[in-house]
Amino acid sequence: MNNPFLETARGLLCSLGVAVRDRVLAARGRAAAGDLAAVAAITAADTIYAVDKVGERAITEWFAATWPAAEPVEIVMEGLEDGAVLTFPRSTPVAATRWKVILDPIDGTRNLMYDKRSAWSLAALAPQRGAATNLDDLVVAAMTEIPTTKQWRADQVSAVRGGGIVASAWDLLRGGEPVALTLRPSTAADLQQGFCSLVKFFPEGKELTARLEEALLSRLGETGCGAASPVFDDQYLCTGGQLHELMAGRDRLVVDLRPLVFRRLGLASPLACHPYDVCTALLLQEAGGVVETPAGGALDAPLDTTTPVAWVGYANERLAARVRPVLRELCAELLGGA
Repeated sequence: MNNPFLETARGLLCSLGVAVRDRVLAARGRAAAGDLAAVAAITAADTIYAVDKVGERAITEWFAATWPAAEPVEIVMEGLEDGAVLTFPRSTPVAATRWKVILDPIDGTRNLMYDKRSAWSLAALAPQRGAATNLDDLVVAAMTEIPTTKQWRADQVSAVRGGGIVASAWDLLRGGEPVALTLRPSTAADLQQGFCSLVKFFPEGKELTARLEEALLSRLGETGCGAASPVFDDQYLCTGGQLHELMAGRDRLVVDLRPLVFRRLGLASPLACHPYDVCTALLLQEAGGVVETPAGGALDAPLDTTTPVAWVGYANERLAARVRPVLRELCAELLGGA
């Protein structure tokens, strides 16, 4: 898509991420212990905490003050439920908007609440196609790190489809302009001595997921407790964080099968990845990695807050070509298909 506004939009989404990051860090600095961890709402998409509300307010205020009126936009984000419609300029009919932006104000809220690991503010833009607009339509994306209290640096990654990633790091102690950052996915074609994660954050579905994980590594010849060829597991409870780990070369494979596992077990659980969680998958693709469905197709879920999304992130195409057919086979055997 050749549109000069796309590069402008990339800069705008980066500015938005900084606004959310700074607002959340300021609120954390003022809050009493536990205040930001209070449950604010429970929706069909997820549990919303007080810190999430800080991010949501930052977003609506930023759009009202900053988004160009000549490029009317519809907003889809966690926290907007029950058919609520949000457009900018305000009250613009959805049919009159040119763009749709999908957002996760804070992806990794639980990490941030307990000061365990960074959260990320995620945003991505697609041309408006109404209800038919989906993840594969996204043409601009940006993710901005919201760090723990002991971190001095916060990363930001953005891209226009086809243009490669732009990565930078902010020194939060000294302030000033961000400096360029190099992110490069692993080039390894196997998993040995590397990190591979099948998502099993919560008790629901953990046993079945772990069984599939063991079978996957066994069929790939990647098992063994000896020092020669271990495969390591790391559960970053944040889809944006997982994508960043793949981009940075720290992880080689992330597999999130929660919707398929829950379906197999007959569970109606909201604790799955949603389109807003994985809206910055474009960044891994632009960095040279692969993001797809467990069956190997493009992510094409609608841009909403409730559709469950199963996805796989590979560091590179050679690794994907090796793992993909085995994963597809195991999904058919253990989960009834991908």
